[in-house]
Amino acid sequence: MDDYKALADRLASDITHGRLRPGEKLMPQRTFARRNSIAPSTVSRVYGELVRRGLAVGEVGRGTFVRAREDVTELPLAEPASAHVDLELNFPVVPEQTALVARSLTRMLRPDVLAEAQQPVGVTGTPQARAAARQLIPADRQIVFAGGGRQAIAAAIASLVPVGERLGVERLTYSVVKGIAARLGVVLVPLPMDDEGLVPAGIQGVRAVYLQSALHNPLGVTMSSCRRADIAEALRLNGLFAIEDRVNGFLHDEPLIDSDRTLIVDSLSKRVAPGLTLGIIAAPGSVVDRVVTAVRSGGWAAPRFSLDAGTGLITDGTVAEIGAAKRRDALARQEIATRALDGFTLRRDLRAYHMWWELPEPWRAETFVAAAARRGIAVTPAAAFAVGPSHAPNAVRLALASPPPATLAAALATLASIARSAPDTVD
Repeated sequence: MDDYKALADRLASDITHGRLRPGEKLMPQRTFARRNSIAPSTVSRVYGELVRRGLAVGEVGRGTFVRAREDVTELPLAEPASAHVDLELNFPVVPEQTALVARSLTRMLRPDVLAEAQQPVGVTGTPQARAAARQLIPADRQIVFAGGGRQAIAAAIASLVPVGERLGVERLTYSVVKGIAARLGVVLVPLPMDDEGLVPAGIQGVRAVYLQSALHNPLGVTMSSCRRADIAEALRLNGLFAIEDRVNGFLHDEPLIDSDRTLIVDSLSKRVAPGLTLGIIAAPGSVVDRVVTAVRSGGWAAPRFSLDAGTGLITDGTVAEIGAAKRRDALARQEIATRALDGFTLRRDLRAYHMWWELPEPWRAETFVAAAARRGIAVTPAAAFAVGPSHAPNAVRLALASPPPATLAAALATLASIARSAPDTVD
């Protein structure tokens, strides 16, 4: 019998046409059964069909709710949010950086330099580029270049994990990794975490590991030196390689995991700007050939112009100067958030451009995201970062980098006001 699908179609139409709003709770299954003179088991199939279509989300003990957005797995790969205040994307820009970049790129207009930048180049770059990259990644590794940080992560995963095999990740991880793994045919396995990040004892049953050792996105946690040492030992004992994501490394002074079994990925997208990005993979010699093959076959190589521009930005000190300004800016923005969100449960590192907000009861992440969107503010629900079938935490990530400081303060004040209100009283 497909009668349940007709009822699901009716509810789907209500959702599509806005009669059921994002974040709204569907009526209890027993109530729906009585009103429609059907069995409770049929209602379960109706609601299950809405979940299968991506129109609703069910939470044990709380009910079924209209989704606040389309498939959150795709969200991080989408275009920037259309909301008036974007607290989803996190690409910091400081006032002085445009002039600094312009000064650095002036040399690219010289005919001899421009002519050279139009020539082909291999994925291992030039000697000058490799020397510049080692200023950012002080490790005994061989350098391979990709078009950007995401391409570097994709190439690193592809080089370590065959199609159909398993990649271990923190149970809450950088959301783009979820999309990359799906496209590479790699199965993500959520590994346990605690207040310092990945738990070493949980590293097993996978082909490789992806992790963030400092300023974890989305949680903001940073590993202690003891934890980094334990991770290195776990990799050695299990014979595994790990991909250590250091894209936020310019904001902190935490050392790398001291292991010859890590591939380190970095990028200029946050250090400088997403339009001037360059991805870097620092790989042990035992796997560098696999990384080179992955970059080439994936079409992830960096163009020569980007390589030469990035090399100049690093070697002339522009990247370091912008990075120092962004460190000061991140701290100032965290101070704004401290004032605006006083009294709420926040997880963060004051050096980071993001924070994790554990929402107060009775708010749900999906409902809160929808309420914020109606006020013109875009935030990211925990489900965008959760891996596996387990229930996502009742939390949102706030990216602090994009709005001007005054706009950020006003937006955070609005979010605080929403959180202090009851969900059914917010327009």
